[in-house]
Amino acid sequence: MKQWVRSQLTRAYERLLRREGEGGPSHVAIIQDGNRRYARERGDDATDGYDAGARTTEQVLEWCQDIGVKELTLYAFSTENFKRPPEQREKLYDLLEDKLRGIADNERIHENGVAIRAIGETDRLPERVREAIDYAEGRTADYDSFRLNVALAYGGRNELLRAARDVLDDVAAGDLDPAGIDTDLVDERLYGREVRDVDLIIRTGGDERTSNFLPWHANGNEAAAYFCAPYWPEFSKIDFLRGIRTYQSRERSWQRTRSDRAAAIVRAVAETELAEARTVAGRLREKLPGAAPELDAELDARGTESAD
Repeated sequence: MKQWVRSQLTRAYERLLRREGEGGPSHVAIIQDGNRRYARERGDDATDGYDAGARTTEQVLEWCQDIGVKELTLYAFSTENFKRPPEQREKLYDLLEDKLRGIADNERIHENGVAIRAIGETDRLPERVREAIDYAEGRTADYDSFRLNVALAYGGRNELLRAARDVLDDVAAGDLDPAGIDTDLVDERLYGREVRDVDLIIRTGGDERTSNFLPWHANGNEAAAYFCAPYWPEFSKIDFLRGIRTYQSRERSWQRTRSDRAAAIVRAVAETELAEARTVAGRLREKLPGAAPELDAELDARGTESAD
């Protein structure tokens, strides 16, 4: 009876969080931390936690698709992982190879049009893992409904450094005009393909840091961050929806701030010239539709003052 009641309460809470999270992020990035600690606390071999974490990964992919997320990036293997003992690295390589091939053969991946892509210094990985990457990317190359990016041999600083060197080499060779360097070019040099700006970073395992993850796409977009205590294998749908709610709360606050700033601009201009203020307000209305009520209120107030 108690278990049934708990189950019903959990479902009700999930529905509440789902309603509060409407209009969620397009791109979610997750740092899957705590696999080894999860295993050790249960008396298992530390690497066994990765098997448990892989099951959570499959669930999160479904949750993202259920609420309309368009892109998911998972921090699966960092450049720091190369420093781990050989037996741990081999276990990770085996798991990556198995999961990449398994997810590429999953019927739901093909039914939902999921494109699997690896980002990072994948040339540093063993041949068998690189072959699994090629297999997964090749089988899903024609899909565009959802993007699943798997960060492998990844380090944010290294990515930026490699892109900068690549650009400088082309400039030095005369193949690239410095005036032609823009954000789109940097995007292309980072991953060789388009990656959306990150809206929300989630980190499990209790640490409150983003660990150099996707700095170009997250920091530049002022992504929201949600840190939670559960280890990755314990990460639940409620934890996920709480992360979505964190994004929503930050987005509403940011929209409010932008609306206030837009109204302040109109107020400042209107102090000298009402006609010019109306022009500025019209431009701001196009860029920030949500700020229209505040802009109209400022113009009405200034118009009344002028009439007086």
